Amino acid sequence: MSNITFSIFPSQNFVDLSLYQFGREQCNPSHSYGPAARNRYLFHYILSGTGTLMADDAKGHTQTYQIRSGQGFMIFPEQINTYIADRNLPWEYIWVEFDGLRAKEIVEFAGLSKDHPIYKARSQEMKTVMVNELIYMNEHRGEPPFHLVGHLYLFMDAFTRSSASMRVSKSSKLQDFYIHEALAFIEQYFQNNISVEDIANTCGLNRSYFGKIFREAMGRSPQEFLMKYRMTKAAELLKLTDLSIADVGSAVGYPNQLHFSRAFKNVYGISPREWRNKNRFMPSHDSVKE
Repeated sequence: MSNITFSIFPSQNFVDLSLYQFGREQCNPSHSYGPAARNRYLFHYILSGTGTLMADDAKGHTQTYQIRSGQGFMIFPEQINTYIADRNLPWEYIWVEFDGLRAKEIVEFAGLSKDHPIYKARSQEMKTVMVNELIYMNEHRGEPPFHLVGHLYLFMDAFTRSSASMRVSKSSKLQDFYIHEALAFIEQYFQNNISVEDIANTCGLNRSYFGKIFREAMGRSPQEFLMKYRMTKAAELLKLTDLSIADVGSAVGYPNQLHFSRAFKNVYGISPREWRNKNRFMPSHDSVKE
């Protein structure tokens, strides 16, 4: 049986970059996973040994990669993949699963894509920092969520800076300015009855062009982003407060409780009341770390 340790992380309070799980495994010979697809980004770094990754490229064609220690591979959301440990020299890897509003931007900045999923370090120094952050999270899984998310950001910094294929973002400085203006407007006014048109107007852009550059930068439409942002804030209120469902909806820009409940279920798959019952924060003086 493989030697494996992993932790599931409560990610709902983190919007820009969310940590979902992390772990480490010494695989048995020919141990395999898949074919399967993930809902989020999943990065593996090979500590020792070798193995094979079979994953669909951007056109849906399966590609095969031989990967050795010192390299890594990225699994992308909804990508069909299988990975197999070598029969004679099975790999040991360490992994982290993440997502969030900035996840696509970070992965692209590192130069990884469905057509180029293999991580190769150009800076051994930064690669060492990256690996140490992965090891740290695994060895400190009982630390508070903000502590672990802080180390996720440190991992991402080292990950992008160490990547052999790191490239400058395609977007211009002016487009970056528009996106930052849009995000600031959403953060400040999400609880009001704002529309995509309002966000585009604050940037001085027509809705069509704004929607195009926003999707390129964030990986989703402005409307999808706004709904996800509001529902993340709603989940936080449901977990940490005793506000009624109607008041939570109003607090995130949905004065109509029915519309709020539909939007929430569209994002989380269950009603606000069901989510609260499953996730309500119950402070305890006797809590024990894992």
